[in-house]
Amino acid sequence: MEHWNSTLGSGFLLMGILEDSGSPELLCATISALYLLALTSNGLLLLVITKDVRLHVPMYLLLGQLSLMDLLFTSVVTPKAIVDFLRSEPTISFGGCALQMFLALSLGGAEDLLLAFMAYDRYVAICHPLNYMILMSPRVCWLMVATSWMLASLSALGHTLYTMHYPFCMSRKIKHLLCEIPPVLKLACADTSRYQLTVYVMGVTLLILPLVAVLASYTLILFTVLHMPSNEGRQKALVTCSSHLTVVGLFYGAATFMYVLPSSLHSPKQDNIISVFYTIVTPALNPLIYSLRNKEVMGALRRLLGKYILPTQSTF
Repeated sequence: MEHWNSTLGSGFLLMGILEDSGSPELLCATISALYLLALTSNGLLLLVITKDVRLHVPMYLLLGQLSLMDLLFTSVVTPKAIVDFLRSEPTISFGGCALQMFLALSLGGAEDLLLAFMAYDRYVAICHPLNYMILMSPRVCWLMVATSWMLASLSALGHTLYTMHYPFCMSRKIKHLLCEIPPVLKLACADTSRYQLTVYVMGVTLLILPLVAVLASYTLILFTVLHMPSNEGRQKALVTCSSHLTVVGLFYGAATFMYVLPSSLHSPKQDNIISVFYTIVTPALNPLIYSLRNKEVMGALRRLLGKYILPTQSTF
């Protein structure tokens, strides 16, 4: 099979879910609405956490980072998918594909690690409340954030460089919403079986270890909550933890389907649907899950609106 020269600007064709949908216009409108929701909800949550000094505590610092990651993650994928559909030109350059792959892997990996650190934060807050400000000091908190970004970025850089060094054949169609390792490797003209095994092992490791940490943290939290004498304290702890567990389930469920299950057990169409879920749907839902049931966040939002919005309206 002939090779095409990726350095001359031929690039790839991203044949995502919009191209394969039976009602592409309706799906495009839905995706656009979800993206606007993700921008608004994550941006508002970041603003509230930044502006309200009562939320300048480890739990909300980590939550702010999660919102930032979701905001960037969906912005790496969604605008291009919408514009490509409207212009009927789903092309992406070789360099653009590599950049999108690096950013998506970095942000996805960072969120993977951050969710584990957030579970540890809840464990310390509920199981060791007297030592909370020692075990979760600002220095420790920022170290967690930096570790999430750095480890994920280094892993993403290695995978991106190795994936994109392969020669690619005449077929330029990536049957996926974005440039991710599995669909891109299907276009390679060389034997990628060993590298695919490496990607699989790394994917399992980077997903399972944080997931084990999350499950261990919440198992210990559950034992502590069940022995709490106060019903109010027990209910508050369960509400906080249920929000985080919902987000964990959404993220790890989609990531496990994409990177842990063998490729023989899911089709490109199913991969496309799952990619929409973790790049568009989850970033839109996460801030709603965390804020709607959180009295502190809702109270801070009301104070922010009362300070900046309502006074402006009252002048008219």
